[in-house]
Amino acid sequence: MDVVELREFYASPLGIATRRLISEKLKQKTESLRGACFLGLGYTTPYLDEIAGEAERNFSFMMARQGVIHWPPAGLVKSALVDEFDLPLLESTVDLALVVHGLELTDSPIEMLQEIWRIMAPQGKLILVVPNRRGLWASFDSSPFGYGQPFSRTQLSGLLREAQFSAVSWTYALRMPPISRRVVLKAAPAFERVGDWLAPRLAGVIMVEAVKQVYAFSSGKRARRLMPRFRPALLPAPSRFDAGEST
Repeated sequence: MDVVELREFYASPLGIATRRLISEKLKQKTESLRGACFLGLGYTTPYLDEIAGEAERNFSFMMARQGVIHWPPAGLVKSALVDEFDLPLLESTVDLALVVHGLELTDSPIEMLQEIWRIMAPQGKLILVVPNRRGLWASFDSSPFGYGQPFSRTQLSGLLREAQFSAVSWTYALRMPPISRRVVLKAAPAFERVGDWLAPRLAGVIMVEAVKQVYAFSSGKRARRLMPRFRPALLPAPSRFDAGEST
């Protein structure tokens, strides 16, 4: 789905309910953003409008295959079209990164995570929102979470570990079926409460919070080869007799 289709989805009744349910979970993970540099990667503008207000700096990077839209609606433009494998930021500059509609749509999830690791500050926080392989939403194309590669918790754990992130919390959202009927949308909060109790891992999306790990490797001391030192020996100058001269 390109940005036009994504924007249309989030303007629909199902998209509004989706944004509301996911934003409630994200707010619990992004309570203190004062003075932070906040990056949204993928299509995160519906969520940045609600959770990135206290951040000192915030950006919205959109992947080249999706396209880009102007964000925010007023003021300086903070959105850009990027290559997810070569983000235009220096190392260790981002305190919090949110990825929505990104990891499941890239050709190489591990390379994307490694690039995010590069720009993250030490102990920086990464939040991924991805389709749940075991959930109902991954089986229907009525929402953006029905496109791309869904993930299981085990798969995400392996990717994060390989990219040197440490998962610290797991959350699930979207228990209601991906249907635009008014009755279903009205009952969305009830679906969430009952789903948390009955089948927490059958939700539509997985939300994982991970922290960048910086490991210090020691290669040990290099063995020094001790080279012998020789003192110069002062030899006497050769005499005429040593040179074979006759008297």
